[in-house]
Amino acid sequence: MKIVLFGATGMIGQGVLRALIDEPRITRIEAIVRQPLSSPSPKVHSVVHRDFTDFTGVGDAFLDVDACCFCLGVSSAGMSEAAYTAITYDVTAAAADALYQGSPNARFLFVSGASTDATEKGPVMWARVKGRAENTVRARFGKNAYVFRPAFIQPLDGIRSRTAVYNVLYSVLRIFVPLIRRLAPDSTSTTRIIGRAMTQVALHGTDQQVLEARDINRVGAALS
Repeated sequence: MKIVLFGATGMIGQGVLRALIDEPRITRIEAIVRQPLSSPSPKVHSVVHRDFTDFTGVGDAFLDVDACCFCLGVSSAGMSEAAYTAITYDVTAAAADALYQGSPNARFLFVSGASTDATEKGPVMWARVKGRAENTVRARFGKNAYVFRPAFIQPLDGIRSRTAVYNVLYSVLRIFVPLIRRLAPDSTSTTRIIGRAMTQVALHGTDQQVLEARDINRVGAALS
């Protein structure tokens, strides 16, 4: 089974990459990256590419693909809507187009976020843009599109966010994580669980096309 992975160096992407490597049924992982990826597994192949709005130069990576795990994303803090859209929407749309051209029957798994605005009309900028990206992916891939909307994510296995302020936040909240998980179990996931959940959906699909945190935890537990 061949998987395309976006965002392999991000916090969620690292968790997904670990889970994909651990799954023996997945034999090849095409990691679309800007810099070569260091990986302990021979089934991970770095596809180094600079322009994430046009993937025509690396079209072979999207041929005969069974699923794409799209984990690429940035914080909207301090960004204009235009700048956030360029990263969050434009790159997603380009990736969806490239996958559809090379493997139209593949599954597309898109990491969004809790409280995303699928109407694209709400007052929160990031939620509107994420909603537009969700809608584009679902329009392109239909029943083979799956949207993941995690809320609070606990990094495990030494994984760290590329956003420095998030690492500070996680360090501060670490002692409160057991309490958070007890008080809001349906809003809390881990990088390990998300990785397992995306691997499970990449392999088999699922009956839900939009997975909130509680659904991610349920599906991820099935691959524990």
